[in-house]
Order: sequence, then structure tokens, then C-alpha cells
Amino acid sequence: MKLALNGALTVGTMDGANVEIREEVGDENIFIFGLSVDEVHDLKASHYIPSKYYESDPLLKASIDLLYSDEFTPGEPGRLGSIADNLIHHDPFLVLADFEDYVRAQGEIDKAYSDKVGWARKAIINTASMGKFSSDRSIRDYVDGIWKLEKVSV
Repeated sequence: MKLALNGALTVGTMDGANVEIREEVGDENIFIFGLSVDEVHDLKASHYIPSKYYESDPLLKASIDLLYSDEFTPGEPGRLGSIADNLIHHDPFLVLADFEDYVRAQGEIDKAYSDKVGWARKAIINTASMGKFSSDRSIRDYVDGIWKLEKVSV
């Protein structure tokens, strides 16, 4: 939300604030990728095995294998290996399951960014649509919906 106030376009999965941001800015002004809620439940119910994604997608495998190298930690190969191991063997956030669709979304982003006028329009719409996320409204929602406080006249 803070980034959108500065014209950034949201790139993300349909969870958390992205659900509300999408409602405000419209489908054409946000880049959503990844599994739906139902797909997440189905995948977890079928015993998600992230290593299958790693082994079957050459781009994903090459990307993760960089974590075993010293590409990001010069002179210290394997320093990020625990991250790679966690993704391949555990991946609690289903990152590997979302990777292929993330790559697709990046293609859409590249295409949209090449249209400078269209990109600027999307950025302006994002900035102009963030009013709902003001701290005043957020605090009012907490006061009414969570804390159940009554207004006090001073």
C-alpha cells in the first residue's frame, strides 16, 4: 500500500492486502500470480512435494541452484544453501508451486512496462486508489470492528 502511494504497481498473490488492493485498483492495474485459495487447499491436501517442481522446471532448478553457488555471496559458496534446502524439501509458502505463474506474470509486466503511457496510467490509478488504506480509516475499522470502543466527547 505504501509503495502504491508512490506509483508502484502491485505484483503478488491473492492474499492479504492484495485482495483489497485489487478491489480498489481493478484487475488491469495489478499483477496477480499464483495459486487460488482452493488450489492451495487442494495442493496441501494432496501432500505437496516441492522437489517435484524443482526437478521438473529447468528455470526454477537453475534459479534455486544459484543459492548453492557463490553468485550472491562471493567467495562463500553454499552460504544460502539452507534457503534452497528449505524450498526444495519444505516450502511452507508454496513458492515453488507459484514459480511458473510468477514467470508468466513477469512477462505481462515487461509487456505493460514497454507501454510508457499505459504504465503511467496504471501508476496514477494505483496512487489515486489508495485512499481506502489511510490510517484514519484503518484505525476507525479497528475501533469499530475489533476494539469495540465508543466515541468519547472531549
